[in-house]
Amino acid sequence: MISVVFYTRQQGTLMSGLQISSAVALPLEEVEITAIRAQGAGGQHVNKVSSAIHLRFNIADSSLPEFYKQRLTRQRDNRISNDGVIVIKAQRFRSQDKNRADALERLQDLIRSAAAIQKARRPTKPTRSSKKKRVDGKTRRGKVKSLRGKVRDRDS
Repeated sequence: MISVVFYTRQQGTLMSGLQISSAVALPLEEVEITAIRAQGAGGQHVNKVSSAIHLRFNIADSSLPEFYKQRLTRQRDNRISNDGVIVIKAQRFRSQDKNRADALERLQDLIRSAAAIQKARRPTKPTRSSKKKRVDGKTRRGKVKSLRGKVRDRDS
């Protein structure tokens, strides 16, 4: 579940925002949320009710720490445009409120995933048995292919 309230130490006031970590919170004023009509089947309801949410978040103009901004812009994610704007479309639920919460939660997860440091991959070598299995498979395949040639008489 997402947390959308945080306490600012500087002003000592309660503000609405998106809690990213214990030290980082994102004010909701930086997130542009627009209600749009959802796609797909649903008949009259889906055609006249704007229940889907279109969320836009500009990374460069945000109050996020520089570390988060750099990691987000370097991420290969189709939700991040070339201009550095995160675009999330939420239409999973019939309710606009649930879709808004879903979009904010997905934004929160995306920002948190950017902060997570990937563990360095330790390169490994193939085992002796896997090498043998690979070579055996290749020789077996080669024998099958050699049988595909023209049929020759043994007598001539």
